[in-house]
Amino acid sequence: MNKALVGHDVLIHCYKHDGSIHRCWKKGFVLEETSQHYIVINNRTLVTESDGRRWYTREPAICYFPKNQWYNVICMIRKNGVHFYCNIASPTLFDGDALKYIDYDLDLKVFPDYKYKILDEEEYRQHKAQMHYGEKLDQILNQQLDILIEMAMNMSGPFRPGFAEHWYGVYQQYISKK
Repeated sequence: MNKALVGHDVLIHCYKHDGSIHRCWKKGFVLEETSQHYIVINNRTLVTESDGRRWYTREPAICYFPKNQWYNVICMIRKNGVHFYCNIASPTLFDGDALKYIDYDLDLKVFPDYKYKILDEEEYRQHKAQMHYGEKLDQILNQQLDILIEMAMNMSGPFRPGFAEHWYGVYQQYISKK
């Protein structure tokens, strides 16, 4: 663990299986690091896509980055409730420069009423063939999608009511001390 990260901004880099960069966030403010995860917030953060396009995030988002699970969960705090965008992805690591993970295309969108939608299944099939994900990796990724759906339906982990709001409050305390 690197407790020195807590209370500081870090870069966030997302890659594809072939090692190419997919997306970069200019900063994420680290709220917590444990042996199991990082919890990071971004708000109006510059994002650069692999094709050079640049945009800013629209709302505060609590990012739950597990160190030992093959997914991450972005909890977007909006006026009508918390929306969850989940990436099937490699476990997140910090290499001294940035938090990094590999995006594996499959995504899960969970709405404030906990209804959900699986996204990008065709992109997943294409990249699986192009980048040779392999049978074992395919099994891991599909199991993790099932785990995420179950967590959302049980409102557990980062899906539990109040999770995003709690961490947004922690962030506001950091800001008020500056």
